[in-house]
Amino acid sequence: MSERISLSIENGVADVRLVRVDKMNALDDAMFEALIATGERLATEKGVRAVVLSGEGRAFCAGLDMGNFGKMAAPKDGAKKEEAGMLGRLEKRTHGIVNRAQQAVWVWRQLPVPVIAAVHGVAYGGGFQVMLGADMRYVAPDTKLSIMEIKWGLVPDMAGTQIMRHLVREDIVRELTYTGRVFTGEEAGRIGFATRVTATPREDALATAREIASKSPDAIRASKRLLNAAVVVDPAAGLLMESVEQDKLIGSKNQIESVMSNLEKRAANYID
Repeated sequence: MSERISLSIENGVADVRLVRVDKMNALDDAMFEALIATGERLATEKGVRAVVLSGEGRAFCAGLDMGNFGKMAAPKDGAKKEEAGMLGRLEKRTHGIVNRAQQAVWVWRQLPVPVIAAVHGVAYGGGFQVMLGADMRYVAPDTKLSIMEIKWGLVPDMAGTQIMRHLVREDIVRELTYTGRVFTGEEAGRIGFATRVTATPREDALATAREIASKSPDAIRASKRLLNAAVVVDPAAGLLMESVEQDKLIGSKNQIESVMSNLEKRAANYID
């Protein structure tokens, strides 16, 4: 795919790997572009039914590349920032409701198929937020994680604040955000950031992705649409959406195939 990300697709499972091994997959401009381009390509790639997102080498993602911090040590007062053209940069919406940095995370949440992040080594700052964009997170027990932005005098700004609040108790999110404390994969499992704590996150994530890929792609995509909407719509809208999605599925070719393959005790042959 690029010098930052490798992509292979087999039997409906897209295997996406961050491959900037020498920098522990840190986020530089090229990595941001690669994450966005890969996610947007998979959104329209025919035959993709599930995605596994992982990092090669010693880490999932070490966060923002250190070189990017130098760019921030520019004018400190508002007037000089405005003169330097720095004010309002992040406010510009470049990809629908998000900016470019947020899209590197949000693209995985908006992907029409499930995404599993397989996390090992470290996931700090922006790397932690990339992990959050997945539907599920399989994390090695000794992984080190941190909402590290406070260390640099910043806030989590890659969609993290919008996703964390649906995963973990509010007071825990606040404690970790205010302190930047490093915590382990084991703790991530206890508090809710990790879906599964496992010594083999990538292998287990691929196994789950293959299982998902064996189910009706229509029902999986409909389920993701419903679950994405459930955290933002009111109950009336959500209940109606359930009914609309179900009406579309009942009697469709893939729904009938689900029934027949189970009754006949055979593998299903779904149409993408």
